[in-house]
Amino acid sequence: MNLLIEDFKPIALEDKPLFYKHYLEYPPIHSDNLFTTLISWNDYGNYHFTFYEKNLIIISKIGNNIQIRSPSGKHKKHIFEQVLHLAKREGSKIPFVLIDNQTKEWLSQQFPKLQFTPDRDYFDYVYLTSDLAELPGSKYSKIRNRFNKFKKNYQYTTEKISDDNISEIRQFLKRWCLWKDCESDPILEHEKKAILYSIGHFFKLGLSGINIRIEGNIESIAVYEKLNPDTAIVHYEKGSPDYDGIYKAINAETAKILQKDFKFINRESDMGIPGLRQAKMSYHPYHMTEVFYVDRQNIIV
Repeated sequence: MNLLIEDFKPIALEDKPLFYKHYLEYPPIHSDNLFTTLISWNDYGNYHFTFYEKNLIIISKIGNNIQIRSPSGKHKKHIFEQVLHLAKREGSKIPFVLIDNQTKEWLSQQFPKLQFTPDRDYFDYVYLTSDLAELPGSKYSKIRNRFNKFKKNYQYTTEKISDDNISEIRQFLKRWCLWKDCESDPILEHEKKAILYSIGHFFKLGLSGINIRIEGNIESIAVYEKLNPDTAIVHYEKGSPDYDGIYKAINAETAKILQKDFKFINRESDMGIPGLRQAKMSYHPYHMTEVFYVDRQNIIV
């Protein structure tokens, strides 16, 4: 049976059990494939999916550009042939994306004519949880000093995000968007929609998080969940600009909580934003989750 674009259905919140059941057998390694990411950013990505012989295949439709992601499941050549034909037929200039290293190596053996390009803007940053929690050694001295200065300057408390404070979290995020002038930047505007969706469906999505209070007010939050058995993912980390070092604080406090259950923390990609790349690199990632894409002209099956 040929794989057709009509086989894909729009993603919806009620599809969460399908994704979670699949990912129990085939845990995701990249943040963009997690259900929370897809459903929260759906206004931007217009995501559709299908299960094809127990492989999960996801596409995005941004404007007139269709991109097909590497299937998640047991690698079978005939499934990838169908996906590659569909990508060539229906996809944009860059139609086949989010190919991880292991899949790339397998595809190179099965389809020797395929040419892969690293998609550096979407490499995920992965850190040792103990590094982020303890900030050890000279390489973390600047961050550690900022955190210590924050602790000296401000009396703060941390608490878990719960039913009791979720409405305050929403108010904080609205303030954060005013500070950042979200409406002036399309990416920030989409991020605002994504994080408000996540907070609005926080418990249905199975998310966890903490906030920092200063003088009784929420001034920073972090939202996270399990990505795979040894890795947690931090989806969002937001802080008030009025408190120097608050991002250092929320980062460390989050890692201290996650340290008991996860060896690694995935802090997602930098999307090619220079300031974000600099900030993520300053925390010295343990490794990057590399992904690759194939141009339309390089799809030779």
